[in-house]
Amino acid sequence: MNRTLKKRGSPKSGAIVLAFLFGAFLTLTGQSARAQTRLTLTEAVQQALVNNHELKAQRNAHAARQAEVGIARSHLLPKVSLEERFLRTVNPTYAFMTKLNQERIELPDFSPDSLNRPAAISDFQTTLSVEQPLFVRKATIGVEMSQREADASQEALHRKREEIAFKVVQSYLTVRTAAEYVSVTERGLADAREHQRLADLRYAEGVGLHSDTLRAATAVAEARQRVVSAGKNHRLAKRTLGLLIGSARAIEVSDQAPLLPVREIDDLRRESLRRRDLKALELRRDNAVSNTRLADAGYFPSLGLGGTYQFNDHNAPLGREGDSWQVMAFLRWELFDGTKRNHEKAKAMHQVSEAEEYLAGMKKMVSFQVDEAWLSLEEAKVNRDVAREAVKTAEEGRRLVKVRYEGSLAPLVDLLDAQLSFDHARATLVARENEYTLALASLAYASGTILEDLQLEQPKEKAQ
Repeated sequence: MNRTLKKRGSPKSGAIVLAFLFGAFLTLTGQSARAQTRLTLTEAVQQALVNNHELKAQRNAHAARQAEVGIARSHLLPKVSLEERFLRTVNPTYAFMTKLNQERIELPDFSPDSLNRPAAISDFQTTLSVEQPLFVRKATIGVEMSQREADASQEALHRKREEIAFKVVQSYLTVRTAAEYVSVTERGLADAREHQRLADLRYAEGVGLHSDTLRAATAVAEARQRVVSAGKNHRLAKRTLGLLIGSARAIEVSDQAPLLPVREIDDLRRESLRRRDLKALELRRDNAVSNTRLADAGYFPSLGLGGTYQFNDHNAPLGREGDSWQVMAFLRWELFDGTKRNHEKAKAMHQVSEAEEYLAGMKKMVSFQVDEAWLSLEEAKVNRDVAREAVKTAEEGRRLVKVRYEGSLAPLVDLLDAQLSFDHARATLVARENEYTLALASLAYASGTILEDLQLEQPKEKAQ
């Protein structure tokens, strides 16, 4: 009987085991999913370059520019058309011509009555036409300009890639800074609780004040508030990074600090002159110059060849009672257009000047951006070193005040002030460390080398 009861109870034990295994599987799966979302800086940038929605839109815009090259080239290719018409008429001229095209003319058709008052006649006319331009200067220049615009769009797309990479670096560092702030505030909370413990202990032993315990408790409450705020900022920063890389989830970042090289300022200035947005602007300036040629092309004639093959039938579409063909050459020359071409050329000349001014201003702005980023990097380096020294001195100051407090040689308010100074110094160091890395990224973005520095692109060939 006992054996039977044990056997009957075994399914319940098996269910418990299965539930345990299933829970362990879910836990491991969740941990694996979380591990998969922990990205290094390079991985985050790589995902953004593939999945960022703004970059996807820019790629589609570039594809549209490339399609415009084919549209422009189509004006130089032959045009073939098939046309079917139906006509029913009693007009003497059209009636005679229609029967002639249908090859149905007979002697009675030449009688005065038939010519003057023909019976109603139907005609299905099928026409196959071909036209080939031989010389269309506007179309030729248009192909060149559309190709140049596609090249400019390619350069702009590459600069957009650099921009997205820089934004990812900014967001990535923000996540790291927020995470380190969480760690700093948690350490500050632990220190505040230790101070509260000391204050309570001294009060219990009769050597401390009740007001010290209250101040310590207030310090703990404030430290808890800082932990909550830091946690909220950390979660938002992770969601922001996720949006940049095309994900709706929060993204965890690697504990490894991102490393970016420090280049010589002279090299960066040379590299900045080959920035992709500068190249795009130069290409569009060249297109503005081509616009003047396009305006001049209006004074040239266009030449071409054409031909048609025609079927006529009075019974059915596509019928072939009669057939004929024509071959032609044509010259079209617009002799007067109401001064339109003069104004188009004047407009194009002003646009060339406009593009030249934008290009000159852009070159100066790029030079300024590189110098500004370099100065910001030097400032960030000094601030980082100063913040490291401040943490050391604040930590030592807090230790000394704590020793004095424990020996009843200093009030609690001095210890709280020292702790606050130490917490501020640690938080400042976190910010300064990440500001230095961000200054490196800003310098790389300003000089157009950020993808190279992240080892996501081969270095550009040196200009000869």
